[in-house]
Amino acid sequence: MPRPQHNRERRERQEKFQTFSRPKIKVTRTSASGKVYIDYKDTESLRRMISGNGKILSRKRTSATAMEQRMLARAIKRARYMALLPYITAAA
Repeated sequence: MPRPQHNRERRERQEKFQTFSRPKIKVTRTSASGKVYIDYKDTESLRRMISGNGKILSRKRTSATAMEQRMLARAIKRARYMALLPYITAAA
């Protein structure tokens, strides 16, 4: 009597939940003087650093250093204040 193969089902289920292995998105830029910065006017890349509900994603999700995460949060908040990014998503 052959045994049922449950390993394949378990493996397929695991792959569905592996969301942290996305390609890393770089938002930081270096100026001519060598200073690293994040531009608040670059809304397309900043929008990827915000969740579906409008929250700023964590360092684990964005794969940013502590300094880059602080700059990222500052740039997102600045872009929100200038009305380039929404504070929350509009529920339909």
